Amino acid sequence: MARRRGRTGAAHAAPARPARASQLPDCGGAYVLAIALPATLRMTISRRADRGAAVLPAGRYLYCGSARGPGGLRARIARHLRRRKTLRWHVDRLTTRGRVVAVWAIPDGDECALVASLAGLPVPLPGFGSSDCRGCASHLLAWPDGVDLPLGPPTLRLG
Repeated sequence: MARRRGRTGAAHAAPARPARASQLPDCGGAYVLAIALPATLRMTISRRADRGAAVLPAGRYLYCGSARGPGGLRARIARHLRRRKTLRWHVDRLTTRGRVVAVWAIPDGDECALVASLAGLPVPLPGFGSSDCRGCASHLLAWPDGVDLPLGPPTLRLG
């Protein structure tokens, strides 16, 4: 366990953080992926003609998602960290072309509440990852350099 010095200078044990997805909880919840996209990504996010092709410039992005199925947060986040996978969700295009650099896992959390907590960040693609959500413009947010997040330290730091 890592040691940290408190205000008094006395060493105390810092809570252990998982080093990889296999150590995450297997319960349901919500998560935020921080994704570094090194190059412009052209993709389709809807079958509707008025939404068609979209372009995401290189940069940093935050994707808010939920994990309610078997294996919960552990299984969903492990899937997102794999480079080779069937492209099922919008975010799969980012995680196969970009790099997940950090993850915040929130047991019993709600993805829309996470998006709300990040209000004020730019929405690069309306409808991205939120096709089944009536209240959010997008579950993908741009993360400009120099902007602090209200999420605390990441559960996993990968890059």
